[in-house]
Amino acid sequence: MSAKRELRIGMIGHRFMGRVHSHAYRNVGTFFDVPFTPILQVIAGTNIQSVEQAAHTLGFKEAESDWHRLIERNDIDVIDIAAPNDMHAAIAIAASQAGKAVLCEKPLAINLSEAQTMYRTVVAHDTAHMICHNYRFVPAIQLAHDLIQEGRLGQIRQIRAHYLQDWMLDQPHRSSWRFSKSRSGSGALGDLGAHSIDLARFLVGEFSEVVSLLHQGIRDEVDSVDDSCMFLANFQSGATGIFEATRMSPGNRNSNRIEIDGDKGSLRWDLESMNLLQLYLHEDDEKMQGFRTIHCTSPVHPYASHYWPAGHSIGYETTFITLISQFLIGISHGRCQSPDFYDGYRNQLILDAVERSAVHHSWMTVPL
Repeated sequence: MSAKRELRIGMIGHRFMGRVHSHAYRNVGTFFDVPFTPILQVIAGTNIQSVEQAAHTLGFKEAESDWHRLIERNDIDVIDIAAPNDMHAAIAIAASQAGKAVLCEKPLAINLSEAQTMYRTVVAHDTAHMICHNYRFVPAIQLAHDLIQEGRLGQIRQIRAHYLQDWMLDQPHRSSWRFSKSRSGSGALGDLGAHSIDLARFLVGEFSEVVSLLHQGIRDEVDSVDDSCMFLANFQSGATGIFEATRMSPGNRNSNRIEIDGDKGSLRWDLESMNLLQLYLHEDDEKMQGFRTIHCTSPVHPYASHYWPAGHSIGYETTFITLISQFLIGISHGRCQSPDFYDGYRNQLILDAVERSAVHHSWMTVPL
């Protein structure tokens, strides 16, 4: 068997997402027959001491303090963007122009203009690219998608989604870049709500209009972000939705929950029990009606066969391993896998409409 071609990774960002992405590259070949062997070549960040430590811990050959040098190097094939949101556009555009494949964390950008430019750039340069909406790759979510596409739930009528965390309660000084609007673009809306929006698009389809309320709990800070958001939505299909996101909900460590109702059945899923999909089908025998719980770890469940035997639960990190596998396959075939920058751009259109609605106190149309 001939050796696989090496694909050399240059990663920008070394904290939470940098660790997660590095883990995925190191382990993707264990679970998937991918066309490349990822090589962790260089990792970059602003503090060279911290980056050198990260390079040692995460398995990179070199550390770098200036991301521009990664773009210039000939021994880098992929630029992986795990940096703060305000850096996404400049890095992605430069990498695309340099002919490198690009993987970018979500949200795609800090505003709609940047997202549009990023999308147009990768299209113009025929760049292989993806965005890290990793929850699409949970087997239970993939099964939910299949059931909806097969018509098992009938005509979709309603979607309810929330993403609730409580870690902000332990951040009294709000020193993270995630609390700066100029660096993050938004608060709970872009950090958490973007995930709910992507799952809604993946499962139900395109949004048509939204009306929202954004709440800023601490109002004496300049450049601060929303601490919680709520919005209603209408979809192109005629379905309606209600969404909520906050990082200040005590006891909700990471409750990314979605419920979908059709005229023939319903389903619901929560990240805190990510292997389980609850399904109700109205066609069931009347004596047996009620939600059933499906443990989505059997070989028949999407992507589950790549991991452990049936009944052996998978975790958060596997969503990124699966995503990276699809990214590598896309690069080998010369095409983009979904979710790509178009999905990131569509997501940003909705984020923008939600923010504008909160300012104008009215419904806002989401452009097609």
